[in-house]
Amino acid sequence: MGEISMSGVRSYDLAEFPEPTGREEVWRFAPRAALKPLLEDAASDAHLTWHATVPAGITVREISAQEARQRAASAPVDRISALAAAHSGGAMLLEVPAAAEHSEPVVIDLTGQGRDVVWGQTLIEIGADAKAIVVLRHSGTSLYAGNVSVVVHDGGSLEFVMVQNWSDDAVHAGHIAARIGRDARLRSVVVSLGGEALRLVQTVDYAGPGGEADIRGLFFADAGQRFEHRSLVDHGQPHCSSNVVFKGALQGDGARSVWVGDVIIQPTAVGTQTYEINRNLLLDDGARADSVPNLEILTGDVVGAGHASATGRFDEEQLFYLMSRGIPESQARRLVVLGFFADVLDGIDVPMVRSELMRAVEAELGYEETA
Repeated sequence: MGEISMSGVRSYDLAEFPEPTGREEVWRFAPRAALKPLLEDAASDAHLTWHATVPAGITVREISAQEARQRAASAPVDRISALAAAHSGGAMLLEVPAAAEHSEPVVIDLTGQGRDVVWGQTLIEIGADAKAIVVLRHSGTSLYAGNVSVVVHDGGSLEFVMVQNWSDDAVHAGHIAARIGRDARLRSVVVSLGGEALRLVQTVDYAGPGGEADIRGLFFADAGQRFEHRSLVDHGQPHCSSNVVFKGALQGDGARSVWVGDVIIQPTAVGTQTYEINRNLLLDDGARADSVPNLEILTGDVVGAGHASATGRFDEEQLFYLMSRGIPESQARRLVVLGFFADVLDGIDVPMVRSELMRAVEAELGYEETA
């Protein structure tokens, strides 16, 4: 059982988050040179371009910074998220009313237009006993600090997919905060494929007993790309469950990934069931993956708790097996990598998005299907 890596500080007060030196545990892996513009306390008028496809009965509207603070799932957890809250000037709020059920996904596309710093906030609120699917996609180029808040009220259910398919020179950091009500359910998939540097911190809190969280992630880092994902699941309510699965593939010189997964089971969280796992696939030399799972249990009354982590090289035996049966090498590599990602991709219930992501992974591999 490792030492819990996050400081536990959550605050809108920037003084709580001095500029990091790199010696702090929560910043020791971070690509601070790339993130430097997002660590500076400076306002910006730049914005991402928004485009939303919203089914009838769901509303999307702008709210003030004060209302965003009142409705957010959590206060900021680090300097970048605190700066995003301070400088965004407001937020976009997506609301699904109580008891509504929507099988058609809400799709929100955020597109960057340049290298200016952009501060942003997006709030997603699922009413009691409501069900919805929300897809949030990022593309283009930007220096973007964006907070995402997800609140699922009692009995609600949300399938949430967040995709980072930025241009190669983009930088993105932020806080993805979730609060899950009594007997509510959240399944989220965070997919990181593009950008020079990414640092996403994901927190999950429970507002009542019986909540379920299925937190998945997929990342593919190429030469020179640096992706950092951190997750903190704070079990403070009884009889809740969490399952955290992050998988990453890396190829090329200087490709770097970091995953830090923290789970805390508080004394009040009797009957908790939790597991977290990280798997990393190194496709060639020159890539590096750091994986740090942490589990802190403060009660003896748990159903189950565990964590696992592994990093390995591409399985040449699998490749040889497929090629020996007449499958070309490029297609064989594609099949092995897609098989590695299968349990994360299968967790995406939106066929359009799942197909897009499979094609994006294939593009990362340099694979082009021929007739």
